[in-house]
Amino acid sequence: MSAIFKISILSRYAFFAACVIAAVGSAFFIGDAVGIVVFIVSALLSAIGVFDLFQSKHSITRNYPVLGHARFMIEAVRPELRQYLFETDFEQLPFSRTQRALVYARAKNEPDQRPFGTILDTYLSGYEFMGHSARPVPVPDPSSFRITIGNDQCRQPYSGSVFNISAMSFGALSANAVRALNKGAKIGGFAQDTGEGSISPYHREHGGDLIWQIASGYFGCRNRDGTFSPEKFARQAADPQVKMIELKLSQGAKPGHGGVLPGKKVTKEIADTRDIPVGIECVSPSSHSSFSTPLEMVQFLKTLRELSGGKPVGFKLAIGQPWEFMAIVKAMLETGIIPDSVVVDGSEGGTGAAPVEFADHVGVPMRDALLLVHNTLVGAGLRERIRIGVAGKIVSAFDVVCALAIGADWVNSARGFMFALGCIQSQSCHTNKCPTGIATQDPLRQKAIVVPTKGERVASFHGNTMHALADLIAASGISHPSEIRPHHLARRTGGGNFKLFSQLLTYVDNGALLNGAVEDELYASSWRMAQAASFDAVH
Repeated sequence: MSAIFKISILSRYAFFAACVIAAVGSAFFIGDAVGIVVFIVSALLSAIGVFDLFQSKHSITRNYPVLGHARFMIEAVRPELRQYLFETDFEQLPFSRTQRALVYARAKNEPDQRPFGTILDTYLSGYEFMGHSARPVPVPDPSSFRITIGNDQCRQPYSGSVFNISAMSFGALSANAVRALNKGAKIGGFAQDTGEGSISPYHREHGGDLIWQIASGYFGCRNRDGTFSPEKFARQAADPQVKMIELKLSQGAKPGHGGVLPGKKVTKEIADTRDIPVGIECVSPSSHSSFSTPLEMVQFLKTLRELSGGKPVGFKLAIGQPWEFMAIVKAMLETGIIPDSVVVDGSEGGTGAAPVEFADHVGVPMRDALLLVHNTLVGAGLRERIRIGVAGKIVSAFDVVCALAIGADWVNSARGFMFALGCIQSQSCHTNKCPTGIATQDPLRQKAIVVPTKGERVASFHGNTMHALADLIAASGISHPSEIRPHHLARRTGGGNFKLFSQLLTYVDNGALLNGAVEDELYASSWRMAQAASFDAVH
């Protein structure tokens, strides 16, 4: 046996051997208090080492008995060590320390100014900024930052804030988190999207405006076989607290992917809210059973509008294959049924857990998807009748400005409002062990959320963000967010140059898709491939 091999064995088993020697040696001093402690600890570690030698699950502990467990212990706290000790201020994982700190400050009504200038490299390619005006206007009242959602086919238009809470379901969020979000929405005069989990009793406690999301599971408005129930929908939609109806086709983090809530997680509360059996696996199909073509989909939207008493009805989707959205638009033109809104979810969105491949590589990012939806509606001559909402990593007033400049009418934020509740980005949402009580159904954990206090913080985050937005647009000579245009923002492109968004992005003329005047091949070819009668492409 070579000397190197002997040294390798000694180094691998040295700690284990030391534990055994300590256990044997301390046995002779068992009458001494210190000796008892040393014996118990070393004997326990020795037993672990013996187990490690004969177990077959972890190769590292077979080679390094006892000592190998240190790797797993360090790995278990790696996210916390990285977040608190090694993460840089601008490292987005997925939100940077700077972004989170901004939300925390605004939620607590603490100063959010920064001294000594920016720490961003303003000459780095990709840096974005807003141009100010030589004639700034007086700072407008943020309470006026509202838009009317509802076209000529809607009988109950809704005046909504330009900044609202994005879709998060009860079940994914705790009862206290839902309560606090709705209380904040009520105080601040903005809306909370229910998510696909339907309207829980906790959404109703404080009376904040609700956007009721209807997804493929039809939770809260379903028959026993999981199909859509018009009667149940009409009853829920009649509630004055429900201001809008949103049909969800797909979501950012896992577009085209259904979901399963294990039976053990289907509590009585969740079962009552979703109108499903207690303790039985709850399935959210990947597609709807009420329609299978674009024409059937817009007819279903018409049905929802009629059953709701004429409230604004729209749909939410993450853009995947461009011609499928264009097929929906062609169905609108063919039937004359025009939804009131479209909410675009970017692929970078997602508060819940998703398969890694879906989260990282499926779907169109928010800005690109927003531009495609905006351009398609403009090119089809429908943009003036349909409002566009957008969601995807929006936490600051500048994030809001960027989305509105590209083509949105309003923005939604999920994780921003989670930070306002106290989320620390532990990324344990799917474990039921959320350390702040937000994304859990554990009754003890969620008690950490004091609803009155957190509700005020949610409202403060919204209000302070709107004040920051007011300051931003006033400096650019704008009195209302609806006046923001692509030429108000710019991006550095490298080589010492920068371009306005209006120069960087492709915009189509009104009606250009209808008269064949679109030069951009993506839009021209996708429009040719789209058909109202099917989501399949025409080749």
